[in-house]
Amino acid sequence: MGTVEPQVAAGGAAAGAQAQSTDGFGLVIDALKLNGIDTIYCLPGIPVTDLIRKSQAAGLRVIAFRHEQNAGYAASIAGFMTGKPGICLTVSAPGFLNGLTALAHATTNCFPMILVSGSSEREVVDLQQGDYEEMDQLAIAKPLAKAAFRVLHAEDIGVGFARAIRAAVSGRPGGVYLDLPAKLLPQAIDAAMGRNSLIKVVDPAPRQIPAPDAVKRALDLLKGAKRPLILLGKGAAYAQADADIRALVERTGIPYLPMSMAKGLLPDTHELCASAARSFVLPEADVVMIIGARLNWLLSHGKGKTWGGKDAKAWGGQKFVQVDISPQEADSNVRIDAPVVGDIGSCVAALLAGMGAGWAKPPAEWLAAVAERKSRNVAKMAETLARNPAPMNYHSALNVVRDIVRANPDLCLVNEGANALDFTRSIVDMYQPRKRLDVGTWGVMGVGMGYSIAAAVVSGKPVIAVEGDSAFGFSGMEVETICRYDLPVCVVILNNNGVYRGDETNPTGGRDPAPLVFVKDARYEKLMEAFGGVGVRATTPAELRAALEEAIRSRRPTLVNAMIDETAGTESGRITNLNPTAKKK
Repeated sequence: MGTVEPQVAAGGAAAGAQAQSTDGFGLVIDALKLNGIDTIYCLPGIPVTDLIRKSQAAGLRVIAFRHEQNAGYAASIAGFMTGKPGICLTVSAPGFLNGLTALAHATTNCFPMILVSGSSEREVVDLQQGDYEEMDQLAIAKPLAKAAFRVLHAEDIGVGFARAIRAAVSGRPGGVYLDLPAKLLPQAIDAAMGRNSLIKVVDPAPRQIPAPDAVKRALDLLKGAKRPLILLGKGAAYAQADADIRALVERTGIPYLPMSMAKGLLPDTHELCASAARSFVLPEADVVMIIGARLNWLLSHGKGKTWGGKDAKAWGGQKFVQVDISPQEADSNVRIDAPVVGDIGSCVAALLAGMGAGWAKPPAEWLAAVAERKSRNVAKMAETLARNPAPMNYHSALNVVRDIVRANPDLCLVNEGANALDFTRSIVDMYQPRKRLDVGTWGVMGVGMGYSIAAAVVSGKPVIAVEGDSAFGFSGMEVETICRYDLPVCVVILNNNGVYRGDETNPTGGRDPAPLVFVKDARYEKLMEAFGGVGVRATTPAELRAALEEAIRSRRPTLVNAMIDETAGTESGRITNLNPTAKKK
């Protein structure tokens, strides 16, 4: 408890020679520390400035951002990487609203995160009397969060944080909102009462064991498959059941396809990895086991030509095994023939135990067909990557990143953009789990710098952030935060002078530029230099390689402005079909 010395308590009120009381400040800090949470991502301001100061004084690591949305993204990805809820602390009303996008992002992506916001007083808000930054924040947060709570009394702070932690990590993880009105924090209560009110959450994400008959049904379906496929989603990476997932793939001998944030669960160079044959295996597979993924838009909803259907709504006819902690996820788009409900670690362990000895590998014809298609596509990609056009394009620039990651497999790769996202995902191989961090289910722009900061804080390893120039603009000011905390982050901006491409013109011939075009040849590297970091302008692969190698060696904050062909991109990357105009062309 923060109650040892008068006037020096973690957040406690002064009292006599021996502190006899504590307050809301101290109880919030102690509740976090009691539950093993050691980092807060935040932006200081009324009414949480003193809470932030006291948190740092009490030994918590406090990372202060320039915008709450980026602090929220940092907290969300910290939750994904650690399995503990990342904490984002904001001021009231506008600051709270800035954090909401990240909260919704965490909920959609199933990242455990708690958005903690100060708020105006309930009695004034409820009567709409015009308090400072007056807003009913709890009501606004509820539709966007897995759960939302408000604490009004200091003695309930322990319960509030316990409920928020459990909600964030139990079952399917997600974003949780916790509302702390300004009056709560200085509330003083008896120190012993405060100490007894705190809760150390026991088993916050209990195992959920799958039913034996569900496991048998799934294995029987796999046994009878002639062209089986395993599909790994980011939920499989979050589960941290890495060894068992690898054992399942290798013991079954089934080709696997990792979604982008599942890359590295097994190395992308593994002989059973089917990433290079994605367009072949999805429609050709007869039984697909989905582990920790959802048949949403990223997988064409399990329908359409991607899956062998005749049109966008046609079902390809595959049989599906789905391993998921949420029973209602089954049948959300297509029929799931063998749902296996439980936490992924327990489900995969049960599948391994149920296999027994003598499991037959998939037919040789299927494995050979997948290998042949992989070999053909890898050869095509190698030819493309070997070219050295001037100016650089996505392939020649990302070939350098590919080499750097191969030489430094424990670094974290953050990735966002449209073309920058799509090309990086298909070109850069990953070798370790939870090292590729990207936009996820929503495809939201702006996660880059928040993710990079959290990845460096959580892992202690160098981070490379591959950014489209448009995506970087959403959070670019956080390079100051990177420099302020001296984090080993190297930002690579693939600069093609605009959104998708930089060669559009104003159709009216007027003075205004086309809406999708930026300032030509912008010197983004000067932004990093302004705050004491290293800025490099790279126009060739050799210059890019030298800058990346030096950034990893020195661990200094670095920004590489990689100039690429402004005509190299395509509109919306690989989701052009979602553009209504594109459908008419």
